[in-house]
Amino acid sequence: MGGLLVAILLLGVLIFVHELGHFLAARMLGVGVERFSVGFGPTIWGVKRGETEYVLALIPLGGYVKLMGEDPEEEVDEGLRERSFSHKPLWVRVAVVATGPLFNLLLAVVVMTGVYLVGVPVLEPVVGQVVAGSPAERGGLKPGDFIVSIDGKKIESWSDLAVVVQKNPGRPLKVVVKRKGRLVTLTVVPEKVEARNIFGEKKVVGKVGIVAAGTYRIQRAKPFMALIRGVEYTVNMIYLTLVGIVKILERVVPAKSVGGPILIVQMASKQVKSGFISLLTFMAFISINLGIINLFPIPILDGGHLLFFTIEGIRGKPVSTRTREMAQQVGLAIIIAIMVLAFYNDISRIIGRGK
Repeated sequence: MGGLLVAILLLGVLIFVHELGHFLAARMLGVGVERFSVGFGPTIWGVKRGETEYVLALIPLGGYVKLMGEDPEEEVDEGLRERSFSHKPLWVRVAVVATGPLFNLLLAVVVMTGVYLVGVPVLEPVVGQVVAGSPAERGGLKPGDFIVSIDGKKIESWSDLAVVVQKNPGRPLKVVVKRKGRLVTLTVVPEKVEARNIFGEKKVVGKVGIVAAGTYRIQRAKPFMALIRGVEYTVNMIYLTLVGIVKILERVVPAKSVGGPILIVQMASKQVKSGFISLLTFMAFISINLGIINLFPIPILDGGHLLFFTIEGIRGKPVSTRTREMAQQVGLAIIIAIMVLAFYNDISRIIGRGK
């Protein structure tokens, strides 16, 4: 139950931020906003301020901003045309639509900047065990060694160490370790092993045969560096998300990996147990996914609207109402199919674990 509440709150925040992007862009660019809704379906709470009605609806799986004159076929009084979305220049309409997903990406940067300011636990590069007969043992590594650098590159965490080793199978590495207060230089040659990357693809990586001691430290960044790391995290997650989508389309990653609301609830529950920092990182990750997915060129999504605007810019005139309606029906069918797949996979995972 706790995971469900956390997931609802998390999704509520992400939806609010997304719709806030549309709302603020519309207000700044002179477009009237008739309704700002978080959620769909029956209204739980609502209030009207000026021309805008602010609503909290029952189904927390989305939201929307109803713009004045959003439908090109809608009749708008002459005096309100200057505030009608459909009567605005193309660049204004593009900006209003694109700002929603952009706010989700910016939220990830802000959240991760805060995470790095507060501090993240970092697994230290301290050797806990050395596998008998391994390259590490042959090279002279011993339990308790603190790895300072590899081939002149400073090692600050176990992940730094893993990256260097995996990228250099079969190549001698100059390893500097701190042992009983003094520096010792060793040569270790990672053996070539077959492994799988995060997408399940086989690749050859380096392995030396050591296990981490399991000691952590809290690493905090100064404000500017925290911002840089927040941007880096967001850019890296955008890249991995796009690559993951391509891998699913290429069938490298099975379609059964697609998850939906149930999976989000389960993951949110796990992150709560892992701590507040883990939950914030998860929130940033979901926000990035929400922003990217909304930019897909699928009608009814923001990306679909941007596609129509791109066509309008090329042709010099808007896409016909009939074409837009047909495309939106196709887009709705695609979204429903994806949701059905996600729910099917979620339920299959639950059933699978129950066996």
